[in-house]
Amino acid sequence: MKKIALITYLDQGAYDSITVESEDDKLLNFLKEKGLNIEKVIWNDTYINWEEYSIAILKSPWDYFDLIEDFYTWLDLLETKKVKLLNPIDVVRWNSDKRYLKEIETAGLKIIPSIFINKQDRLTLKHYFEKFNTNRLIVKPCISGGAKNTFRVTINDVDALAPKLNQLLQEEDFIIQPFLPEILESGEWSFIFFNGTYSHSLIKKAKAGDFRVQPAHGGSVHPQNPDHELIATAQQYIDLFAKNCLYARVDGTFANGEFLLMELELIEPFLFLNTATESYDRYYKALKELI
Repeated sequence: MKKIALITYLDQGAYDSITVESEDDKLLNFLKEKGLNIEKVIWNDTYINWEEYSIAILKSPWDYFDLIEDFYTWLDLLETKKVKLLNPIDVVRWNSDKRYLKEIETAGLKIIPSIFINKQDRLTLKHYFEKFNTNRLIVKPCISGGAKNTFRVTINDVDALAPKLNQLLQEEDFIIQPFLPEILESGEWSFIFFNGTYSHSLIKKAKAGDFRVQPAHGGSVHPQNPDHELIATAQQYIDLFAKNCLYARVDGTFANGEFLLMELELIEPFLFLNTATESYDRYYKALKELI
């Protein structure tokens, strides 16, 4: 039987991966105990013979957005070698660029209002404060993760940040969104699904004085027990855009009583498996269904 590759990345200290390594190792050991022939593999390790593997599971390729063209080439390689990727390759390509949010909105599902700025356009942020009727904006790359090059811009510091943002815009596309105070007040919801079935959920909150909810930036995690209506709301995004996905994380917040999607995480989300007692078994069940 060919092996299963649990895909991670070469950690060179660029990202705080303590929590990820813990979840990766625990999941790897759990799946081995279930009898699977599985091992960790760095996605861009040039010494890997991909013909030895029948399945590759994206777990923590945290640097993929820094090496996006290499990442796309690697996806092509897996197709050529007929390695089944979980999540599916076409879904991963689609999800790698936050312009996918436009497609979700077109389908009639709610997202945080978003405007996309093309690479090498000139950015005048003052216009967007008026357009979104807000005094704070979030500006981030369309291809990014872990809050990299993500800015919270106020009307007072827009002139100071403009040169930096326009410099970054020479290299890549960006997305502009209104900053929602609900994220600071109530936190950011994450709903985790395995093969289309709801598993668990939580709220992430930023530390005092910050707006980033990721644990690597000091954010805290609070497990939740949402009602069926909330789960059904998150399920809509899964049913339309995460078919045949081993895992999916629906991230969003509530504004004026309405759920607004921030991101549909289908490539390398932390799954917070330690927050739900049956999460590992649910993950394994979903994996067996797909392989």
